[in-house]
Parts: sequence; C-alpha cells; structure tokens
Amino acid sequence: MIKILNIVGARPNFMKVAPLHRAFEQRPEIESKIVHTGQHFDAKMSDVFFEQLQMPKPHYFLGVGGGSHTEVTAKTMLEFEKVLLEEKPDLVLVVGDVNATLACTLVAIKSHIPVAHVEAGLRSGDRAMPEELNRILTDSVAEYLFITEQSGVDNLKREGVPDEKVFFVGNVMIDSLVYYLEKARETSVLEDFGLQKDEYAVVTMHRPANVDTPEGLEAILNIIADTTRYKKVVLPIHPRTANNFKKFGLSEKLAAIEGLILTEPQGYLEFLQLMQNASIIITDSGGIQEETTFLQIPCLTFRDSTERPITVEIGTNQLLADLNPVTVHENLLEILAGKTKKGQIPPLWDGHTSERIADILIEQLGV
Repeated sequence: MIKILNIVGARPNFMKVAPLHRAFEQRPEIESKIVHTGQHFDAKMSDVFFEQLQMPKPHYFLGVGGGSHTEVTAKTMLEFEKVLLEEKPDLVLVVGDVNATLACTLVAIKSHIPVAHVEAGLRSGDRAMPEELNRILTDSVAEYLFITEQSGVDNLKREGVPDEKVFFVGNVMIDSLVYYLEKARETSVLEDFGLQKDEYAVVTMHRPANVDTPEGLEAILNIIADTTRYKKVVLPIHPRTANNFKKFGLSEKLAAIEGLILTEPQGYLEFLQLMQNASIIITDSGGIQEETTFLQIPCLTFRDSTERPITVEIGTNQLLADLNPVTVHENLLEILAGKTKKGQIPPLWDGHTSERIADILIEQLGV
C-alpha cells in the first residue's frame, strides 16, 4: 500500500483535502492519514469544517497555533518531523500556499520523502505576499505537481520544471463545492438572516494589506456603507479583521451601518449557501475567486494581481487594485444593471479532480 500523509493547516485546506481523502479511501492501494498543523485553531475556523466536510478526526494534531510567519513555519517543521519519523510515509501531500504547505514540504524533502503539491504552479507575480514565496519554494522541490489551470502549466515551464512532474488535473476546491452544493441548500442560513436570493451582497476581508491599517479599515467601512444603499450586506468577519477593527476603535462604527449583517465566520455549508444566492461577492480571498467563477456569481477582488488568472480571463472575477470606494461603486452599479460578462467554467473543473489525482499517484508510485 501507499501511505499518504495529507497536510491541512488553514481553513481553505480543509475543502481541498476532504475530497482527496475521500478518493484515497476508495482506493485499496492507498492508506490515507490527515495531519492538522493547527495553524487555524479557532473552532469557527477549523472544527466546524471537519464536521461539515465529514472528515475523520485528524490522525495527528500538531497544535501549532498562531505567531509570525517564522514562528509558525518553524514550529510546524519541528512538530511534523516527529510525525514523519513515526509514520514513515511513502508520500506527503500538501495543498495550497499556507505556511504549513512549505514547512511540511521542507521536512519531507530533507527526510527523502517525495511531496505532491495540489494547486501547484499558481503565481501572482507579487513576491511580497508570503503565499507567493510558499508556492514557489514548494514547487521547486515537489515531485508531483497537480495543476488547476493552464497558467500553472505555463508558469512551471518558464521556471524549468520537467514536464513529467506536471499533471493538469483540475481543481479539488470545485470537487468539494460540487459534492456539497445540494447539502448547502438544506442549511437555514438564509432564513436565519432573513435573506432572499439576490437581495444581498457578501463581503469578506482578511488580507493584511487591506485590514492591518486604519486607512484600509475606513475604506472597507465606506465600501460596505455604500453597498448597503442598494443591497443588504453580509460580512462574516475574520478574526484578524475583527481584532483590527477593535484595535483601531472602529468596531462601533462598523456595527452601526444600517443594512449590514455582521456575523462570525460561517461553516463551509452556510457560506456556500450564502455565496450561491448572493448578487455579488466583494472579497480579497483567493479561493472565493474560483468558487464564484464556478457558481457564475460576479466577484470583485481587492488584489493588485491574482494567482488564479483564469477567473478573470473567462470567469466572473474582476480585480480592483485598491480599496477605492468610488471604483467599487462604479463596478457595483454595472453589475446591478446586468452589464457584466457571463463567465465560463474552466476546463476540468468538473468535480472529479481528486479521482484523477488518486489514479495518477497509484500509477506513479508503482502499485
């Protein structure tokens, strides 16, 4: 059997590993175990996802917690090394671009254990983003690189990665979305918030560049207040964002916006239901760009660049370089007037990516 250790750390990882673990368990050739580094340790950001995604309790919980990028990476490496020595896996599988992705990759490679990177090849072109460095470094040493979109293939070719390491398989994030879409419709989140389809916008903000300064938070306040003139706004607030609103004395100003539904982070199913019934999403998230493209929901993303260009090229995503309320207002009015492009679903975003990855790994590892 092939023993695979699947690494999860932050919230987006759970939706990626859940379909992979499910596909692996359906293959008698694979023994699949989950290692949760604990980078997201808040129950709302972690535990509820394991429950809703029907993932088993992690075989290992490293309890890394928060801290600086250096602290999280170093603590993860030290704790994961103990797991490797005990388990001696045939493969370590990492997803995405969080600190746990790079940390566990480095430990595995130094222990001469091959690494598979799911969502490889994505590049924003912005090396000031810690996630960009995590992607580049992980891809430079991983043995199996699984690609979500053509830009990933092109990027790795430019970086000199051999073709035999690269596999264009599609998007595991969409596997979860397809699998749980019907179940999400059974949640009561719309009724709980008194919402109807298309009568509201969803806003999520968490990136340091947007939420770590009072200027950024004031801009977010203005954007939300302006949007509520046309639609209700649902803001599931990230712990980092909530802490900064409090730190800069802006929490009361946020809570006072009429038409704003301010709530804690939602479970995956609840948030999926909110997304698929919204008229627009305003965000700085990476994964939401992909989900809205599949769901055909207009999305405004506050990023200078995106590592998922397919969502802009053929999807429903639009990039806005800064938190400019005037620009948001203009785009919002166009979207509400129905003047946005109708997006296409990218190739192989069909709900079967995890199965393709399982088949490839069985073939490559010689079982």
